[in-house]
Amino acid sequence: ALVMHPGTNLMLPSKPGWLAIHQAAWFGQESCLRVLLSAQPGMINKRTERGESALLVASNRNQLTCVQVLLENGADPSITNYDKETPLYKACEKNSAAMVALLLNNGAEANTQCIQGYTALQEAVVRNNVEICEMLLKAGAKLNLCNMYGISPLFTAAQCGQLDTLRFLLKHGADVNSQAADGATALYEAAKNGHEEVVELLLSQNADANKPGKTGLLPLHIAAQKGSDSIVSMLIPVTSKARVRRTGISPLHLAADRNRDDVLEILIQGGFDVNAQLSEERSKLYEDRRSTALYFSVLNNNIDAVHMLLAAGADPNLDMFKPLMVATRQGCIQTVTLLVEHGADINACIPTHPTTFPAVYMFSMKYLPMFKYLLDHGGHALPCFDCVYGSGPHPRTKTSQPEGNLLERQLRRGIQFCEMISAPNICRWAGPIIDVLLDYVGHVTLCSRLMEHLDSYSDWSVIREKAVSPRPLLQLCRLQILQLVHRRHVKGLPLPGGLIRFLRHQEGSLDN
Repeated sequence: ALVMHPGTNLMLPSKPGWLAIHQAAWFGQESCLRVLLSAQPGMINKRTERGESALLVASNRNQLTCVQVLLENGADPSITNYDKETPLYKACEKNSAAMVALLLNNGAEANTQCIQGYTALQEAVVRNNVEICEMLLKAGAKLNLCNMYGISPLFTAAQCGQLDTLRFLLKHGADVNSQAADGATALYEAAKNGHEEVVELLLSQNADANKPGKTGLLPLHIAAQKGSDSIVSMLIPVTSKARVRRTGISPLHLAADRNRDDVLEILIQGGFDVNAQLSEERSKLYEDRRSTALYFSVLNNNIDAVHMLLAAGADPNLDMFKPLMVATRQGCIQTVTLLVEHGADINACIPTHPTTFPAVYMFSMKYLPMFKYLLDHGGHALPCFDCVYGSGPHPRTKTSQPEGNLLERQLRRGIQFCEMISAPNICRWAGPIIDVLLDYVGHVTLCSRLMEHLDSYSDWSVIREKAVSPRPLLQLCRLQILQLVHRRHVKGLPLPGGLIRFLRHQEGSLDN
């Protein structure tokens, strides 16, 4: 009855093992506490079913006067709950300097670790309370005592961005390069969480920027990934490029992957190699075996980043599956144009999926303007008409038994154009595709499979007629001129405009 007052939570007394003394501490009823303790002094250190003493309850509720009464009456400050948390730990958690002073003056042990290994000092650091840190240090708190994850108070300060307590710890000799159990340093953690001033302070105290975390990444990598351009700028001068190379991944890869364009620019200006490739181990993590930063930017459809990398000298032909193929598959004509202008090989193959024709055509044929653009800029058209079966019958693409042998043969010589164009999702465009291709070849023979496609739709009979030999002299002359004169030089030839347009495959007709 002494403890109860208006607004009391009547559910509270039903907490397992709670006595009147615990309730009085909870509600801050110091007069009740005095009465209870004078009546039953033996209750002073009784614990609830969770191991909480009245002193711990009062500390946890920030009830300063109750803490005072309990300590005056002989409460033991070393009694922990079942999570091994002490009243001092709770006082630091509540950010109460007065309560910390009271407990320390009454013999509280400064270095007791809770069940996860955290100390009172770490709790004070998290709250950025220098005053409490000073008191704990005077009471013998150890600066480099780590929790079960190998995390020291300094690491905690850097992780949380608590500049004041970090400065305090460094001033008193905390190890700036201490590493957590996973290898991460305070600098790595500050870079990961974007704490600029913390990074600046750590670097001023000679923090080592070349210690990797558990994934092998350096602070610079993680800052690039997070897009912290000012932190990246601070880390570049103190990061060893040789050490970066040993990680098997460039910060450029991470910036490109996350579309961090500002960081990408800073890294390029900082001298990082735009043609750095992922190590084999890292490349294997991707099904497409990508290896360059350019690949990531193309995949993200990030035209600005693609432009930046190419302008800085990125080679568009280093990846196994070429960036041009990715851009074509995505239908991004701007990226395709940029890549072709910077020397992308239009006629490249995919080593794991060989074709007898340029592999990029597989991704562009449904989009005829892009397909035509690739042919206009040096894509080979003749291999599309090469066929080992010629006018003879072609094997069925879907067979029951000999499918294994057929597939093996196809992989050995590569998939033919006529086989690829017969895929159900492409064959409906077969006519217009063949029509476009015929503008880029001379005398060719259409194999029986291509003829089947042209015969499947009556409107395509005109395309079939276009393929019949002999091809027009005008077309044969165009091919001959284009073989002698590079396409980009055609525009400068002393010829009428209509003829120039014809040579560049831009003609509607020659009349204009």
